[in-house]
Amino acid sequence: QVSLLETGGGLVQAGDSLTLSCADSGRTFSEHAMGWFRQAPGKDREFVGTISAIGGTTHYRDSVKGRFTISRDNARNTLYLQMDDLKTEDTAVYFCAARRTSTIAIPSRLYEYWGRGTQVTVSA
Repeated sequence: QVSLLETGGGLVQAGDSLTLSCADSGRTFSEHAMGWFRQAPGKDREFVGTISAIGGTTHYRDSVKGRFTISRDNARNTLYLQMDDLKTEDTAVYFCAARRTSTIAIPSRLYEYWGRGTQVTVSA
């Protein structure tokens, strides 16, 4: 059983940093590859980044490479997204998600479990 809860969203200015957390209250966190996705109003949900079950492999969408870092602490059942040099176009609701398997993936359809999201707003 996987149950995800995102925290850490907020209102920041362009150029600022923010770190999101995603806590799993289940008991199998270390078995699942994890991902971050985001959705802005009127737009489709889009992939942000993913990390393998033990944290050895990551992948990001091009627009956040060099600015965002995905990590996890399996001892704490927690996934993180460190966001640096935020831009107005990063404004969205950010979701964490878990796969059934241990390997990274990009399409949202390959993730079985989802949190409810946390709002990130970046002002100019």
